[in-house]
Amino acid sequence: MFDVLSGALTKAYRSIVGNKVLTEANVEEGIRSVRQALLEADVHFKVAKDFIQDVKARALGQEVLQAVDPGQQFVKVFHDELTALLGGEKRGLPVADNGPLVLMMAGLQGSGKTTTCAKLALWLRKTKRKNPLLVAADLQRPAAVEQLQTLGRQLGIAVHAEGTSARPPEVCARGIELAKRNRHDVVILDTAGRLHIDEPLMAELDEVHRRCKPHGVLLVCDSMLGQDAVNSAKTFDERLPIWGVILTKTDGDARGGAALSIKKITGKPILYVGTGEKPDELEEFDPPRMAGRILGMGDVVSLVEKAQEVIDEKQAEKEAKKLLKGKFDFEDFLRQLNMIRKLGPLKKVLGMLPGMGQALKEVDLDDRRFKRVEAMIQSMTVFERRNPDAIDVQRRRRIAGGSGNELQAVHDLVKQFKMMQKMMAKLGRGGLEGLAGAGMPDPSQLGGMGGFGGMPGGMPGGTAGGMPPMPGGRRGGGGGNQAFRDFMRGRKR
Repeated sequence: MFDVLSGALTKAYRSIVGNKVLTEANVEEGIRSVRQALLEADVHFKVAKDFIQDVKARALGQEVLQAVDPGQQFVKVFHDELTALLGGEKRGLPVADNGPLVLMMAGLQGSGKTTTCAKLALWLRKTKRKNPLLVAADLQRPAAVEQLQTLGRQLGIAVHAEGTSARPPEVCARGIELAKRNRHDVVILDTAGRLHIDEPLMAELDEVHRRCKPHGVLLVCDSMLGQDAVNSAKTFDERLPIWGVILTKTDGDARGGAALSIKKITGKPILYVGTGEKPDELEEFDPPRMAGRILGMGDVVSLVEKAQEVIDEKQAEKEAKKLLKGKFDFEDFLRQLNMIRKLGPLKKVLGMLPGMGQALKEVDLDDRRFKRVEAMIQSMTVFERRNPDAIDVQRRRRIAGGSGNELQAVHDLVKQFKMMQKMMAKLGRGGLEGLAGAGMPDPSQLGGMGGFGGMPGGMPGGTAGGMPPMPGGRRGGGGGNQAFRDFMRGRKR
């Protein structure tokens, strides 16, 4: 969503790299492209103007640090100001003193409100160990009740529904009473939306709010609407005490203006962002981390947290030891591929690594290539998987035919696999310095079949595209080994 802005900030950073000090001339040159990018990203003009003024004032007022490059100081200023613009510190949900926490969801029709209700319930169950209850009170949109019931069945989450004949305030009130009896500690009310804000909609929401007294009203906004999302948030906030905002569809080609404007214009923080259509694709919004992503610094912490959720620690530790010794086979390789697939789309995962966002901008990373590699490995016999050196040309022809691939694709797979063995053996012996001559694949080549050979072992702690090592990875002394082991074990550093 922030590709245009991220590219402009990278350009601004590069225009200052090499200068000895930050001056008004080079700072103005640096932020000129940023000003244009903010407007192109559909950021509110007043927000863009204030942001640029704040950045310029801080950049020129910075004390010159001899040991720090001016370009890095410039990025630090941008990071701090972006963090403030996005809301400063992360804000959580309200707290209920007695009884279940009641959350009232509001938003326009088409914003993804019903789906977000289910996503939030799943997130609360997985991360906070809550026992949520969904209440189907959107009686205006056809099939909204049925949609919530279907999502509840798929995710194993209880849903209170009464059809479409009852009134929404009564459905919500009875849902809360049911939650108290059945010991649900969170109640999520899915209220009705409209194609536009009108008086009947607001009157209904007012009545639900008065009757149920929720601990917090969460506004669901479609990020694809840009400034319209900000305007609707402002209108809702004038009638309801909005606690925070959930932005949906942030994985699309939206220009990002809503995320950068909504806190400044409405004063309400962004709590969560929907990053995809799947039920588990909802992330807590963290302003410092999001600022880092926009600036191309990556978000290694979120990546490790994701790994912690989906990767088995004991199995990963076992695999890491084999990888670092360079003694692993195609069966181990296939397990590594499956681990990475669990993290999400490859381009999204790699984009969370420092320096990789812009490097991958023009690269076509098709996740279907994973299936092609998997098909080739599964076409091998058990002996061949465990003894890669025994795969001669005759065996490669059979593997190609059995997997529906060209012979050259099998050649590339075996070649890249052997390169990865050597690379990981060097990493195991000498830390990150050992990667220097290990043949780390260039990001521009990752779109090809061969790039997959280097990804499973090369991603954590690698130095592709000149990116820095992961936090905690030290050059020499085996620091890279520890950084890699920590990543594989899903442990925060």
